[in-house]
Amino acid sequence: MPAWPLNIMSQHRPSAELIAFPTRKAPGERSPRDLRIDAFRGIALVMIFINHVPGNPYEYLTIRNLGFADAAEAFFLMSGIAAGLAYTARFLPDALARNGLWHAVSPLWKRAWTLYLVQMTLSACALAIFGLAYQLSGLPDLLTQNNMRQVFENPTEGLIGLPILTHQFGYVNILPAYSVLLICAPAAILLGIRWPRVLFAASLGLWLVTGLFRLNLPNYPNEGGWFFNPFAWQAIFVIGLVTGLSLRQGKAFFPRSRLLFWLSAAFLVFVLAWKYVPGLEDFFNVQMHHLAEAGVPFIFTSHDKTYLAAPRFLHILALAYVLSQLAIVSRLSAHRYALPLRLLGRHGLLVFAAGTVLSLAAQALMLSLPDALWLAWVLPPLGVAALVGLAFLADAAKGRPSAPATPVSADNGSSDPLPPVHAPQPSSLTARSKPPLT
Repeated sequence: MPAWPLNIMSQHRPSAELIAFPTRKAPGERSPRDLRIDAFRGIALVMIFINHVPGNPYEYLTIRNLGFADAAEAFFLMSGIAAGLAYTARFLPDALARNGLWHAVSPLWKRAWTLYLVQMTLSACALAIFGLAYQLSGLPDLLTQNNMRQVFENPTEGLIGLPILTHQFGYVNILPAYSVLLICAPAAILLGIRWPRVLFAASLGLWLVTGLFRLNLPNYPNEGGWFFNPFAWQAIFVIGLVTGLSLRQGKAFFPRSRLLFWLSAAFLVFVLAWKYVPGLEDFFNVQMHHLAEAGVPFIFTSHDKTYLAAPRFLHILALAYVLSQLAIVSRLSAHRYALPLRLLGRHGLLVFAAGTVLSLAAQALMLSLPDALWLAWVLPPLGVAALVGLAFLADAAKGRPSAPATPVSADNGSSDPLPPVHAPQPSSLTARSKPPLT
């Protein structure tokens, strides 16, 4: 049988696993770590920062130019994987019998509380940045940017909405959805450990019902619902979660399939053609419109982000599957030149928070100085450099070595299949792994 170029095993070895957690380890010995999750989380954070400074030329280099999805989908998917790997061990039957349920639940809820506090801090920073920019420039438009009008013009109601998360500023609205998901994660993990396919099916069912009936958490004082709708975005988080919790148990949730790989690759090519082949974008968009007029639900006929419309959903899953099957992804993620990305991903919450503040400051500066076109070229690279420097300082403060750990390569000659979910699939994290970003 000819060698499979993507290092995908033949299907006659059903017992293969991505991770082989040893039953006995020497004291202090740790399982080898797959560095893809840190590297790709770092990439996602860089892209989020760049996209949060609108009007800069580097936006054309981010994932949203490859199709319908953007870095936010990758963000939630990797967060689910990391949560499954970091927290599953506490929910296993032996651990529950030994330590109790609260020992398993409390880290997730504490993390959700931390994210809430960060959300409040970032909201206060956003108000301060744009308020200061208004004081210095005198431009009233600065007070209406990013959904801040309600707070500056209607502070009584606006300031009520901020702490109860019903009023969220633009570019400061990812953490609330993830906080909600972490609060619900204990129930999902308990279900996923025993019946992962039930959890998977229930998650997709909730996503579908959410799109059909427009379910969402309410806004106040504005009308409408959350931009990152937890009822919809839980689907991509749960896909990551069932992958992570299966890997934590030494299993692989999704099958390895050449057919699925090539179907995913073909879909990615199709999406690129849709976006960039002249005439095809208009043609397919018209067909989507006809389907909508014929009664097909909008979740299948739009690119809506709030409800994670099917084209976006399928695009990130196809990209995840393809990247997860490529052995070169593991090698590149472990390369020494990828160390800055891995450090960004390792300190995800710190980097995300700092990147949000820097991006808002860049926005305010660019709005205050509209004629200084050079700012769009200079500020994003300076911001990324600052984030990398912050990640190095944070790593040094924790006393971690700068050299990468030995990765588990996808082409290491073992029988371990690479799980067909986003490239940053960690192959082995211990039960004490650092909690995920968001």
